[in-house]
Amino acid sequence: MSINLEKGGRINLSKEAPGLKSAGIGLGWDANATDTGTVFDLDASVFMLGANAKIPSEKYFVFYNNKESPDSSVIHLGDSRTGEGLGDDETVTVDLTKVDPAVQEIVFVVTIDEAESRRQNFGQVRNAFIRIYDTTTNIEVTKYDLDEDFSRETAVEFGRLYKKDGEWRFQAVGQGYNSGLQSFVEKYS
Repeated sequence: MSINLEKGGRINLSKEAPGLKSAGIGLGWDANATDTGTVFDLDASVFMLGANAKIPSEKYFVFYNNKESPDSSVIHLGDSRTGEGLGDDETVTVDLTKVDPAVQEIVFVVTIDEAESRRQNFGQVRNAFIRIYDTTTNIEVTKYDLDEDFSRETAVEFGRLYKKDGEWRFQAVGQGYNSGLQSFVEKYS
């Protein structure tokens, strides 16, 4: 049975899903009809951080132009340019057994491509969520529905996987930012 998390909620994956080795991270959203005249293109990105809260190298920044981490533990399955349809819009797989030991945290961020020039923000997005499921059994472990109204923000940190006491855990973050993908690259590099 899936555990629904609230903003800031945490789950110990080692206890709630013993034996979980390969996790699917599904991210989803729906764009409202707007008068901006252009379609929304939301992009999921992953930052694999060391103990210093920085990526060990640029290859540990996984996104639509770098779909696999150097340790092959994180794989981005592709960019959905429209977000149409039901279910996950973008998916990232994480093989917890392959994550480089130097990586202590994996951060999942969604940004709106060209948000400023298209006059778009997360206030025009609804039904946003992040969920974790076992890719072997396809059973959902946890889900976080982002119910907040991000009326100005153009980027949102959906959640993070982190290692504590040798166990993988997940935190539902739901933190909005009025910035683009580049600001995260600068923050974590």
